[in-house]
Amino acid sequence: MISPSGSLVELRHLTFGYGDRVVLDDISLSVPRGKVTALMGASGGGKTTILRLIGGQNRAQSGQMLFDGQDVTPMNQTQLYAARRRMGMLFQFGALFADLSVFENVAFPLREHTHLAETLIRDIVLMKLNAVGLRGACDLMPSDLSGGMVRRIGLARAIALDPELVMYDEPFSGLDPISLSIAARLLRQLNDSMGLTSIFVSHELEQTFAISDHVIILANGKIATQGTPGQVQQSTDPLVYQYVNALSDGPVRFHYPGPSVAEDFGLGVAT
Repeated sequence: MISPSGSLVELRHLTFGYGDRVVLDDISLSVPRGKVTALMGASGGGKTTILRLIGGQNRAQSGQMLFDGQDVTPMNQTQLYAARRRMGMLFQFGALFADLSVFENVAFPLREHTHLAETLIRDIVLMKLNAVGLRGACDLMPSDLSGGMVRRIGLARAIALDPELVMYDEPFSGLDPISLSIAARLLRQLNDSMGLTSIFVSHELEQTFAISDHVIILANGKIATQGTPGQVQQSTDPLVYQYVNALSDGPVRFHYPGPSVAEDFGLGVAT
């Protein structure tokens, strides 16, 4: 595990669930400062839930959810908003405001959280759009954009306030190969050029392993494995091996548990 002194985000013996269903069961993990960390694992394994816990949308039922050494769980609204100002979030499908232009979408957090002059806001917005290659699209509406462009505008908005941490919820989902490659390259480049800490949820294996410094795979409410991409790919854990090699059968079975074929179809049963 990463040393706590080098971590921006830490989960310490954290448990969280929805109703009677435990999603995260006494897990501990660290997100290293200045690095790109990937959260992977089967759907429903708690990856997006971790992002929601970091941002305080969900609160840990036990254990600690630390951001820069401060426990998010007991924070009041004022404290939580102050912490969130240091975070950026790229939602799964961009989540742009449909009735605002590209420019206005990126300007929104600047107007909401600062008292900057409009001339300065304009310069910042154009710089952020230039960083994602879409300065020329500033006057377009979200309905005019492709799926890949929507993600890039969402990323420009996520970095508008120069956050320390940027979280991405499945940034590669549904993208064509060109857009996927662009999104992955941007994630890595912006992390390094802006001195960010990045954590992203992904099911895409090739690009995720190519750009990540640290990979965490969740399974059954626990951490199945974590480490560098190379370490994770070399894991001998059966579930991790099935996941990173995209095998259709293994610990995660192809057939849902049920009666045997013989029982269901009466095969070999005397009449």
